[in-house]
Amino acid sequence: MTQRIAFLIRRLQFPRLLFLGMTHHALVCCLLQPVLEGSVTLWHLSSNESSHLQGYCEREAKLASSLDFWTLSSDNLIALLPSDPVKENYVRKVKNCIFSIAFPTPFKSRVRLVAVSKEVLEDILDLDLSVSKTDDFIQLVSGKKIVFGSIPLAHRYGGYQFGIWADQLGDGRAHLIGIYMNRQGEKWELQLKGSGKTPYSRNGDGRAVLRSSVRAFLCSEAMHYLGIPTSRAASLVVSDDEVWRDQFYNGNITKERGAIVLRAAKSWFRIGSLEILAHYGELELLRTLLDFVIQEHLPSIDVKEPNRYVDLFSIVVSETAQLIALWMSVGFAHGVCNTDNFSLLSITIDYGPFGFMENYNPDYVPNTSDDERRYKIGNQANIGMFNLNKLLQALNPLLDPRQKQLAAQILEGYPVLYYTRFQKLFKAKLGLLGEREGDDDLIAFFLHLMEKTEADFTMTFRQLSEITQSQLLELNIPQQFWALKTVSEHKLFPAWVSQYLLRLKSNMNDSDSERRKRMTTVNPRYVLKNWMAESAVQKAEKNDFSEVRLLQQVLRHPFQKHSAAEKAGYASPTPSWAKDLRVSCSS
Repeated sequence: MTQRIAFLIRRLQFPRLLFLGMTHHALVCCLLQPVLEGSVTLWHLSSNESSHLQGYCEREAKLASSLDFWTLSSDNLIALLPSDPVKENYVRKVKNCIFSIAFPTPFKSRVRLVAVSKEVLEDILDLDLSVSKTDDFIQLVSGKKIVFGSIPLAHRYGGYQFGIWADQLGDGRAHLIGIYMNRQGEKWELQLKGSGKTPYSRNGDGRAVLRSSVRAFLCSEAMHYLGIPTSRAASLVVSDDEVWRDQFYNGNITKERGAIVLRAAKSWFRIGSLEILAHYGELELLRTLLDFVIQEHLPSIDVKEPNRYVDLFSIVVSETAQLIALWMSVGFAHGVCNTDNFSLLSITIDYGPFGFMENYNPDYVPNTSDDERRYKIGNQANIGMFNLNKLLQALNPLLDPRQKQLAAQILEGYPVLYYTRFQKLFKAKLGLLGEREGDDDLIAFFLHLMEKTEADFTMTFRQLSEITQSQLLELNIPQQFWALKTVSEHKLFPAWVSQYLLRLKSNMNDSDSERRKRMTTVNPRYVLKNWMAESAVQKAEKNDFSEVRLLQQVLRHPFQKHSAAEKAGYASPTPSWAKDLRVSCSS
């Protein structure tokens, strides 16, 4: 297992080049380089029958200054995974396929660009930021224009929602517009969210509203800069098209505006992608999809190895434990941890009624429709176990008795994996080095004090990173450390400080300045709290996108002090107007 994970880490650093079906674009860029400015990719890709890379033009790559020679491809998906033979776009039960061909529905009204991610455009899509100011770009990211080589697809999947099998779900308002291979040889699947109806829309209108789209755009990028595996967001546009939503599922339907996010991920396959196939007994298709995922995304596994599905399961179990531990380390509650929202690559996807916990509370639930508190932040690790068990159930038809036993043993090891990762992350948050008996108790003691005093989770850890040991020893916490001062009001705080300072003395070759420096790299000063997102949404509804863009800048460097963020109060106590702020359910 250790070797496999190490291999994956190495692969992230040195991604292999794979044939993507984008040879037209690459060939044009290579042949026309002398006369083209700003071409996207400057190598020539070719393939044989097994789709292995043969060669490429080794020339300096540039960012594209237009979309003229920038292309996407759906070839790899369509060639290897069956699509729905029915081409008409109407809601229906779909079987024996992975995708349905479905084209986006353009907005009828004017489209405005709310925000773009410079890093996604330049580092992932090889596009110069100036491209985002062009009409071609607006048409692309709003679903009006289909790029050469693209065949838009909607993915078929199922899932357990709130613990109950929901049968066919699928991309009800998302279109996978193609795969892009960038100059690093990375393949990224691009998807529009809110781009109209598909065969999987059920009773929905295929749209997303500005309110939820602002939150999703900001959070996916914020999570990336927090170091948490996640899908990315390239752009956000808004229209004046009317979209009607019952925001809190209380019968109060209001008019909102339609918006679309262009998002990117290495893969959008999820546990539900496999569940729907197993549920309907489409076992050969299940095998085909699993082999595709292994071939494309898990190079440490030999696709001809008889135990390959057990190996895949082992990786997903390990990486899911790591992902949820990372969520917990920054106080992130996903809000809707259904199996259709859990990625097979263990990245964070589908940002809905999420929330970053403000006051520390293991029972924190960001989703107001979660009446049973199933997806409360303190239950996310258990839900991970539930979802992995459902993944195993989907794999079982392809496993022999011995493989089933091996997979069951792997699943039994999940709690230990999760707790080990959780402990390591929280020891780092406290600045502890090495292994000492009692570290678990020290972490639990501090969290207990935070819970009882309802201290701000993010800022308590951050301020513990900034305060000196001498200030802690005095037990007179300065007001500038307001969150930590709240914890200090508990009668047991002096006892915890005594234990903590004693433990810090056992850090080998460490100093107080080094401790503080180290802790400020793992304890963010800024996360996307609900009131911050809501403030940006309220302004965006009036076509003032300034706070969306400010939050972009701030959350790009969550561990560094930012003057504009301090002025906006992003590191201050939650403002009074936001004390009872509710996270909307509908999007």
